Amino acid sequence: MEDLRQTAGEETSSPDSPRSDVRFQKRVAAVSCPALSAARLTLPGVMDAEGRVDESRLRMHIFKNGGVCPSERGLVWRFLFGMYPCSSTALERSLLQEQMAVRYRLMKRKWQQFLPSAVQMHLNGTDAELVAAVRYFEQRQTQVHQQTQDQSEGVSDRLAFLELQAQILFERVTFDQEELREATRIIDKDVPRTNRELSYYQGEGSGNLLVLRDILITYAAFHPEVSYAQGMNDLCSRFLEVLDSEVDTFWSFSCYMEKFSKDFRADGLHRKIELEAALLKELDPQLYSHLVTDSMESFTFCHRWLLLGFQREFEHSDALRLFEILSCDHLELISQQVDRARYQERLARKCRPEDNSNLELPAINTDFTFELFICAAILLENRESLLLCRDDVQLIQFTSSLQGTLDLNSTLKKAEHHLYNYCKRCAWDYMNGCCRADEGKEEDFLYQLRSLLVLK
Repeated sequence: MEDLRQTAGEETSSPDSPRSDVRFQKRVAAVSCPALSAARLTLPGVMDAEGRVDESRLRMHIFKNGGVCPSERGLVWRFLFGMYPCSSTALERSLLQEQMAVRYRLMKRKWQQFLPSAVQMHLNGTDAELVAAVRYFEQRQTQVHQQTQDQSEGVSDRLAFLELQAQILFERVTFDQEELREATRIIDKDVPRTNRELSYYQGEGSGNLLVLRDILITYAAFHPEVSYAQGMNDLCSRFLEVLDSEVDTFWSFSCYMEKFSKDFRADGLHRKIELEAALLKELDPQLYSHLVTDSMESFTFCHRWLLLGFQREFEHSDALRLFEILSCDHLELISQQVDRARYQERLARKCRPEDNSNLELPAINTDFTFELFICAAILLENRESLLLCRDDVQLIQFTSSLQGTLDLNSTLKKAEHHLYNYCKRCAWDYMNGCCRADEGKEEDFLYQLRSLLVLK
């Protein structure tokens, strides 16, 4: 995909990159960004006149073009991750934005009243940056309170009605004090460890650490089945940096976690690691056999890569692009169309009694998502070094040495190549024996796959 690798050059001066220059330092995030509800995407053919978004075109655009430009990333993510329904109009989103802001404010207030000792982060005074962060955060809180006081009577009445609705919605929600206290304790340990080298957390932007803390505690309080697990701070930080809004980050992060919270549980992560091992066995049996020897825990060194979407392995702006590509679910869409093509082939075979009925369509594992091919591409690129590793310690040392050194464009190209070859190899024997004589027919399995991947 030539287009998939063009965006990198456009982002070399992106404000998403870590910088120490004061010109790029941030202020504390806004509570909400109502003006964005009416903003328009400039991506061709993606948004109609009333503001509705064609979801399939949006996801296809992200995949084919290697992400979106930084100036549109915030708005795109609000659609991509489900905070804004793609079917909503600009007018509907304006009302939805108010509703989400009111609900988040009530949710936050509810846990703060239940566990007042957790309202403020407890500091030991030795972290001067964190002490300053609290000060910047409190200044923002004062400004927000003043803005609330200055609202017109009409706006106040409308928000009061929305708050009444929210109170009814959440009145039966209860918290487990010990569980929430424990989640808060772990969050207070993890938030200061969030990458403070990012420009987003420089200067007054350090107050965003406290914004991140409130989002994570609110999520843990209202999602006790998930609560908080280590690594969520880095994931949520990514949303906060791009969206730059407390309310919007909470709802976008919550939508993302609806789909991927299982990855933070032991069984979910174990399943993903098993899939990575199965894929590598298909692509390189020798390397697979080496990595599953008794002296090594099977593929656990890939844990952080898969959990956080390779957040630290690539340069920061590239990691954001990769997160978009992985989140657009294009490979899953491919799998659906491939399954449809295979189903049509089965129907066609039933109408051709002369065919060999014993021939079965080859199995393509549609659980092999694109992130697994990214991981496999990294492993195969470093094959010789991995074969020299003799134990877990050497494996972890080597994989840690890759942080921030990988080239995204090259990795994407290799991952696409492995994906295409895997699907081609699975289908080849069947296609040799069972394809129709008309090789140009558009229902051809490999034609469908190639046209979807747009590989050249």
